[in-house]
Amino acid sequence: MQLPSSTTVVAVVLSLSLLLCVTESHNITRILAKHPQFSTFNHYLTTTHLANEINRRQTITVCAVDNAGMSDLLSKHLSIASMKNVLSFHVLLDYFGAKKLHQITNGTALAATMFQATGSASGSSGFVNITNLKGGKVGFSPADYDGAPPAKFVKSIDEIPYNISVIQISTILPSNEAEAPTPGPSEMNLTSLMSAHGCKVFAETLLANPAEKTFEDNVDGGLTIFCPGDDAMKSFLPKFKNLTKEGKQSLLEYHGVPIYQSISSLKSNNGGMNTLATDGAKKYAFVVQNDGEDVTLKTKVVTAKITDTLVDEQPLAIFSLDKVLLPKELFKSAPAPAPAPAPEHSKNKHKSPPAPESPAESPADSPADGPSDDSTADEDNGAVKYNGGASVAVVLSIWFAFKLLM
Repeated sequence: MQLPSSTTVVAVVLSLSLLLCVTESHNITRILAKHPQFSTFNHYLTTTHLANEINRRQTITVCAVDNAGMSDLLSKHLSIASMKNVLSFHVLLDYFGAKKLHQITNGTALAATMFQATGSASGSSGFVNITNLKGGKVGFSPADYDGAPPAKFVKSIDEIPYNISVIQISTILPSNEAEAPTPGPSEMNLTSLMSAHGCKVFAETLLANPAEKTFEDNVDGGLTIFCPGDDAMKSFLPKFKNLTKEGKQSLLEYHGVPIYQSISSLKSNNGGMNTLATDGAKKYAFVVQNDGEDVTLKTKVVTAKITDTLVDEQPLAIFSLDKVLLPKELFKSAPAPAPAPAPEHSKNKHKSPPAPESPAESPADSPADGPSDDSTADEDNGAVKYNGGASVAVVLSIWFAFKLLM
């Protein structure tokens, strides 16, 4: 049998690498860190926590301005909240690479920005016009701006089609609305913030309960709120109404943590976390776990996933969930899955005597309240399926490489 050549071995190794590697999502901070002339812009993306929001999105364009172009903006001494609005106005919710910018249909395009997505922009003030100009130049201007485009496309910094495009524009886009004084998180109305971003039912339920004051009292010292989305909360309301007065308050307070936790810290600091409902003997805690960009909150009853960031600015963070968090103190634990019945061998005339029950299978050893907080049955099952699929792919790749030599 002929041994595989070195070229074949290299091909097999490359195939395995492609099959087993994990694609990393974009990171705007790392992209801009390669270009020192954008260090100021990059610094404020981090300071305002806007970088985290950019990294969580796909199909996006960041219009960066170099250090010289940032000087006029810094001279205005804006608050961090207002600075975030201004920079959000420079993040387009669509992909515009250099090629696309020069091939805009009808010579102009209207792009929504992250500032528009916050709900703070009125009318068309959160949109940017992109215009093809004479001589192959491209201009950028606020949608409500009169006159020639104040900013021009300079160059492409980095592009990952069609995920993220980072481009340089000549100057900061003017926006009186984005630059307007913005109240800090501790001065904001919590329930209004939640209502405006898909958590209206939870906000209204909180307003009608003493738990609302608990949330308000904790903002200045640091607070993280996990509010279930409207669909999840609506389906849960019948169960909520059946709780006692104390149970309702505990359930709502269970969705608050008395410290500020940014999305980046939730991704890196996994583990148990106390809540506003934690009190002495009553634990009222849940477990934070992350899988790449996804962050989940696990109780013994349910696993909820963070679906969006509403606010992430010290001392306040608000995130939306796809499910209501159910503490084991108020709800029964999720039942352990029943074992599959043994197959019947009808054709066998002589049946073997049943094997003695092992200690591991004894009911006395089963947890009384279902899976523990750190149960990873679902994740383990997923890992088995993935590894099995990867193994098959690896075998096929090796077989194909050797087949070419025959």
